[in-house]
Amino acid sequence: MPRLHTTAPVMGAREWLLLLLLSVLWGGSFFFAEVALAALPPFTLVFARVALAVLALMLLCGVAGCGPWQAPQLWGAFLIMGALNNVLPFSLIFWGQTRIDSGLAAILNATTPFFTALLAQWLTADERLSPGKLSGIALGVAGVAVMLGPQVLGGLGAELWAQLAVLAGALSYALAGIYGRRFAGRPPMQVAAGQLGASSLLILPVVLWLEQPWQLALPAAHIWVAVAALALVSTALAYVIYFRILATAGATNLLLVTLLIPVSAVLLGAGILDERLEATQLAGMALIALGLLQIDGRIWRWRRAAPARS
Repeated sequence: MPRLHTTAPVMGAREWLLLLLLSVLWGGSFFFAEVALAALPPFTLVFARVALAVLALMLLCGVAGCGPWQAPQLWGAFLIMGALNNVLPFSLIFWGQTRIDSGLAAILNATTPFFTALLAQWLTADERLSPGKLSGIALGVAGVAVMLGPQVLGGLGAELWAQLAVLAGALSYALAGIYGRRFAGRPPMQVAAGQLGASSLLILPVVLWLEQPWQLALPAAHIWVAVAALALVSTALAYVIYFRILATAGATNLLLVTLLIPVSAVLLGAGILDERLEATQLAGMALIALGLLQIDGRIWRWRRAAPARS
């Protein structure tokens, strides 16, 4: 992959708000996936997720006049992006979730910013690795581990291949974030629809060959609700926001969302399901917040500049 040259990434207030919203949308995806995997095999679920999402986005693109069919020269790039950002990571992580707890999967998935920062050092011209960024990511990953508790880490090493699959999914997400910078300037809805359309084409023959979904029993209503939420909320809407952030904030900043996803999931559980917040969860959230502040850097720059102004 050649070194990418784009406008220097900026993480302003709008980007942070969109990142928080994206974390909420993706925070529910682990729950929806776990519900759906009780009745659907992993590749079938991946196909259902991306196919329903692309149908919704194609309808919206038709209304907005920004469909991916208007950019045929990008379909090769859409296929690569679909493989890196959907087919490979969704399949690897969903397969891993059939063998390890979703909490451990969330911790392993939180390594995505590490992979992104390391790869961006060599593959981009403007997303350089700094001690502040690296230490902030380390604090964030540690916060995810603390928040989810030592009992989750107790399963580390028990299902090695499943854990490696989730880590490989995180690496694929990192590559996708860097590769996706080439779509800067394109309407986010167009890019999201193109990526998900390409993903549907790539995963369909795998589903038909390996899982023969026509032989499955008809899922219960709650399974359909989980699949619909996974497709429309955690995929279609989420990827429109994803490409909007990527265009201005860069891959490393965008994929900090994987540190926020567990926070969103826990807060959603507390707010909607009336689940109790534990002290370890609050401590983990504090570490994640500290890590994000370290990465953002503005508070420390303001503190250093204050004595000079006085």
